[in-house]
Amino acid sequence: MVTSGETSSVKALVEKARQQAAAGHMEAALERLEEAYRLDPQNQDVAFKLAWYLDLHGEDERAVEIYEALSDLNPTHEGVLLNLSVLYEDGGFYDDAEEVLHRLLTSKPNHPRGRIYYQHIDGSTDMIIQDDPEKRFLNRNILLDTPVTDFELSVRARNCLRKMNIRTLGDLLKTSEESLLSYKNFGETSLEEIKVMLARKGLRLGQAAEDLAHARRLELVRAAAPNVPESVLNKSVEDLELSVRAGRALERLNITTVGDLASRTEAEMLGLSNFGETSLNEIKQRLAELGLTLRKVT
Repeated sequence: MVTSGETSSVKALVEKARQQAAAGHMEAALERLEEAYRLDPQNQDVAFKLAWYLDLHGEDERAVEIYEALSDLNPTHEGVLLNLSVLYEDGGFYDDAEEVLHRLLTSKPNHPRGRIYYQHIDGSTDMIIQDDPEKRFLNRNILLDTPVTDFELSVRARNCLRKMNIRTLGDLLKTSEESLLSYKNFGETSLEEIKVMLARKGLRLGQAAEDLAHARRLELVRAAAPNVPESVLNKSVEDLELSVRAGRALERLNITTVGDLASRTEAEMLGLSNFGETSLNEIKQRLAELGLTLRKVT
């Protein structure tokens, strides 16, 4: 039984956590919420907020543990089921994610976000098997249409994003760091807050433009080598058995498939530190064996 004094302490800790999170002190905010949770483990609001903060901070296992406990309650808050489904999917537990969303849609068949999430999860296995590079942007995250207000951001960050007409995660991915910092009252603390939130979802500012450029480069590769099958373009660069130095260079450029590699130019490769003609020739030889070359600038 929680005493009235403990109830007051829990409220004070939750408020302190909110203030610390707004100031960008996420670890301190988590400590306050953990204290509140220890004082009143039956408080569903505290438990949900703690799980949410843990999720944003990248502590998936602990967040799942709390969400699962909350999901056993009846009735279960829809936010618990939605967030738990995302964490399950992130971990590759598609059956569990589907089951959780089925519970939500059984009670609320027309729940808009629940239906969107369910459709994405239903196709996730196929998408991963296909490993289509053009779809990798969509496959990374099922929350691109989610309003940024659904995430735990400070009041200042929320207000600035609203005034900049940035409504969804997808909108954020079209925005650069420079654009955000150029806005009045938007500082480094708010920027870091948003970057941490995006990183937790495997995303980053300006990513939309990068992915569009990647898709266009890949089209040029297909046009230059029309007889090379998609299975070759989708092959992992690890299968090329490159030297350690060449392999590290590809990691720095975030090149994961043969198609990614063939979409790059010699100048891009030679622009990397500690990458010379020997590594370049090695890569060109491996690509030639597959009927490909590095992209030529015309």
